[in-house]
Amino acid sequence: MDVCSNSAKHPVLLKESKTENKDKSQVKFQENELIPKLQENDVYSQAKEECPDSRKDFNDTGSSSLPSIQKFLPINYNSYTKEHYSYAGKNIIIQESIENYGAVVWPGAVALCQYLEQHSEELKLQGAAVIEIGAGPGLVSIVASLLGAHVTATDLPDVLGNLQYNIFENTHHCKVHQPEVRELVWGEDLELNFPKSSHYYDFILATDVVYHHYFLDKLLTTMIHLCQPGTVLLWANKFRFSTDYEFLEKFKEIFNTTLLAEFPESTVKLFKATLKWD
Repeated sequence: MDVCSNSAKHPVLLKESKTENKDKSQVKFQENELIPKLQENDVYSQAKEECPDSRKDFNDTGSSSLPSIQKFLPINYNSYTKEHYSYAGKNIIIQESIENYGAVVWPGAVALCQYLEQHSEELKLQGAAVIEIGAGPGLVSIVASLLGAHVTATDLPDVLGNLQYNIFENTHHCKVHQPEVRELVWGEDLELNFPKSSHYYDFILATDVVYHHYFLDKLLTTMIHLCQPGTVLLWANKFRFSTDYEFLEKFKEIFNTTLLAEFPESTVKLFKATLKWD
């Protein structure tokens, strides 16, 4: 499992590198420099001080009492584990399970979290409206929230319980805009559930949403629907299959696309995109 705990070591952005004898657009950095693991005992002692444990509140009520959190319950997987991360000055504990792809933090999420942390002021995340599609166990949504954004975390129904649990555990006692957890099935009822007239997002966040599945066209349709003039899409993805690159070519036909960084050890690419309105 890829975890990240050291924000002192930053990847070199493609556009900012001054490395000699290398094309600036092709500068690489090592994933193992990005993701050293925290010592578990240190995390628990510090996390209780910074964001007190709210498990008792969650278990007593079955859900958060906050109105922005819906009542989802985690699936009772036998393989839940705890992984530890450190971003935005906070220690984050994520409940994961290898029994569901949507309950695991994938490499693209680690890459995007570090980018958001390093560039939160440049991106103007404070107060920004953010939606994450395919939020999984919620690490990216949690980090965006800790950095001051108004976050809507979305995914399929079967992972919403664990997503909400992780968001609640890591943000409930912190001074942040409490993220909203919502169901979003790619390509289905988009205007009904996320009407353009009342849903504007400054940022769409997506990590490892492209892999070997049958819903790539619906994913692209969803990305297009959620974009409006001014919306920036940040997409980090581990490239594994030829279909991933085929999707990227379709994506570039529809979006103005900039490659921000590459992580060669994990084959993650991080893109910034805006919808072409011509």
